[in-house]
Amino acid sequence: MSSPGSTTSLPSGLSVLTTFPDVLFIPEIIFGGLVWILVASSKVPFPILQGWVMFVSVFCFVMSTSLLCLYICSVHGGSSFWVTLDAICQSTAALFYLSAAVLEAYSTYVLGFLVTPVIHYRENIAAVVFAFLATLVYVIHEVFSLLRWKSS
Repeated sequence: MSSPGSTTSLPSGLSVLTTFPDVLFIPEIIFGGLVWILVASSKVPFPILQGWVMFVSVFCFVMSTSLLCLYICSVHGGSSFWVTLDAICQSTAALFYLSAAVLEAYSTYVLGFLVTPVIHYRENIAAVVFAFLATLVYVIHEVFSLLRWKSS
């Protein structure tokens, strides 16, 4: 756990926007919002699959936005609990987004065989691309959050 002489902690204030990996909150929010918008506006051939994608995109969008606001407001106060919470949140989001991206890719693949307008297919392709980009950003953030947790 944390030792009294530990120097690794979460940034506070606007330095959150300039430190790595916390600066990754911005692309997480952008890519997650795009997945949310694209899935919400596309044709839903498989409600259960795309329902999970919607849940993941909304959940992770709200979680990332909330954590970013809490870090900017310095709510963590340098506590090691917040380093652990950050690692858990990033790990959960990475796992959720990986599953959502794979399900959205499968749904889009099957949609390609159905007679649908090209615009619906293209929206789903865009959602797949942004879902995998969001997954990549969350995995990078997760790795560095786990390294920060391990060193704290």
